[in-house]
Amino acid sequence: MGKILDKINKPNDVRRLNKKYYKKLAEEIREFLLENVSQTGGHLASNLGAVELTIALHSVMRFPKDQIVWDVGHQAYTHKLLTGRREEFAKMRQLGGMSGFPKRHESPCDSFDTGHSSTSISAALGMATARKLNGGKEKIVAVIGDGALTGGMALEALNNVSQLKENFVIILNDNNMSISENVGGMSNYLNKLRVGERYNEFKVDVEHSLSKIPMVGNTLVRKVKNTKDHVKGLLLDSSWFDDWGITYIGPVDGHNMKEMISIFERAFKINHPILIHVKTVKGKGYLPAEERPALYHGVGSFDLEEGAEGNSNKAPSYTDVFSKKLVSMAEKDSSIVAITAAMPDGTGLSRFQKYYPDRFFDVGIAEEHAVTFAAGMAVKGLKPYLSVYSSFYQRAYDQILHDVCLQNLPVRFIIDRAGLVGQDGETHQGVFDISFLSAMPNMTVLAPKDGNELEQAMEFADTIDGPVAIRFGRGKAYVSDQWEAMELGKAQVLQTGEKVALLAVGGMVEECAKAVERCSQDGINISFINARFVKPFDKDMIRQLQKKHSHLLIVEEGIKQGGFGQTVEAFVEEEKLSLNVETMAIDDCFVEHGTVPELRKRLGLDAETIYNKVKERML
Repeated sequence: MGKILDKINKPNDVRRLNKKYYKKLAEEIREFLLENVSQTGGHLASNLGAVELTIALHSVMRFPKDQIVWDVGHQAYTHKLLTGRREEFAKMRQLGGMSGFPKRHESPCDSFDTGHSSTSISAALGMATARKLNGGKEKIVAVIGDGALTGGMALEALNNVSQLKENFVIILNDNNMSISENVGGMSNYLNKLRVGERYNEFKVDVEHSLSKIPMVGNTLVRKVKNTKDHVKGLLLDSSWFDDWGITYIGPVDGHNMKEMISIFERAFKINHPILIHVKTVKGKGYLPAEERPALYHGVGSFDLEEGAEGNSNKAPSYTDVFSKKLVSMAEKDSSIVAITAAMPDGTGLSRFQKYYPDRFFDVGIAEEHAVTFAAGMAVKGLKPYLSVYSSFYQRAYDQILHDVCLQNLPVRFIIDRAGLVGQDGETHQGVFDISFLSAMPNMTVLAPKDGNELEQAMEFADTIDGPVAIRFGRGKAYVSDQWEAMELGKAQVLQTGEKVALLAVGGMVEECAKAVERCSQDGINISFINARFVKPFDKDMIRQLQKKHSHLLIVEEGIKQGGFGQTVEAFVEEEKLSLNVETMAIDDCFVEHGTVPELRKRLGLDAETIYNKVKERML
């Protein structure tokens, strides 16, 4: 009969399919995902683990009327396939192509844009409350992972769920992983629940058998309920969810579609909130991903035979440089501790964990807690290094401002993935950290131009008695042969010239260097400066520039509003300096997915555009 997947061309086609073909459909979807993600890159392991769960949900829901909110959205590829977007996978995560995350503008079947963790219950609860007020009947489901359940926002939402007195389904997709293995009390609690599967099977079998007894079956089922609940209390303590006003069901085999469909159908008939605990295997169906799910969480293109390790880059990344330097510093200073929020591998701290396990702390998906946790350590004389991706620091704005900066505590904020990160799109581009960190009193913000300067910045930060943020980009560390001792608030002059001065921030030094080289080839001699310090910036250098320059061109890979360029522009205006200042930055927009070179070109932050801008100002 050909491929089953070929029959899935629009929303709800899976409902028209005989359920006996669902297992074959799941196999074909895994084959499709492996073939496509190995070409485009993407979030592989999480999607492989959620195939049967998604098919089961689609078999009992109607789209776009019914709505699923996928927490983070890493696992929504099968949902996209089942809602008629198969042909778009060839350009997934490419400029102008389909996003790797749910996007409302992309399809009415994507009910909520996601990309950061622990948001699904809040969003879906808001939708369910609106449904109640509007008198609607649509099914609304929140799918959340066990790792995301450690996030404070998810717990806040659970606290609010009991106020809804009608149907609301939460699917706990439990694979014992976030990106890395889960940690903490929530993980321990779920471990206890996981062993209850045998009890749940027993419970269903007893109810099924009793209900078949003529005349008295249903009465017996009701009468043994109290006894059954006492047995449950002895074997499986799920009272935590019950105390929140949420009926708990599970654990359920997340790869048994027949079982899930039966439970989902019944769950949608219950007139109060219900949580269904579904156990899945991250990376299921591709052995390398099952064995090393963290490696296959987010991957670039790779050969299916060689696996993701086959395309590893030998050149050290900025994360590698940071990782090795921190271990080196910790060897000499026992007060150095390292903290991350569920990303020891991505932030390079797994190396620190290996050498200093007692000084390493993974707090789970809890960035707000991580910051104030670090503040508490700093109060007691430790030197905490907190490493989190730029876009995830946004979640801890208040804690950085109120708990660290207000007290002027020496917490070192490592801002990994600063600037454009590429194909994960709007929710992951690290383009806001300069703006929000620079506005905070007592904060020092460093933007090293290359790997060597990153090491230098880490050593220099150790001399500052207050909060310090060190930002660096994703990927291979730039190598420059220009070194100069670091002094607080002082920029580094890389080349002296006249008329036009090019002032670059962090990763933009590498891009600007290409433009400067082309200028030199054309006989255009300009000044080229590495800002180094975003805050405090080098005011004396700016004052000196007006002596030989009429134009100051600032280049930063961040949002223009509140950024470094606007800060310098305001200073020049206040001091009435004779400089025409122009900032090349990202102008009031969210940046879609695409490769970093493509995005820089589109945003006018590539070497060619910088060169042309300089050449125009030299005329």
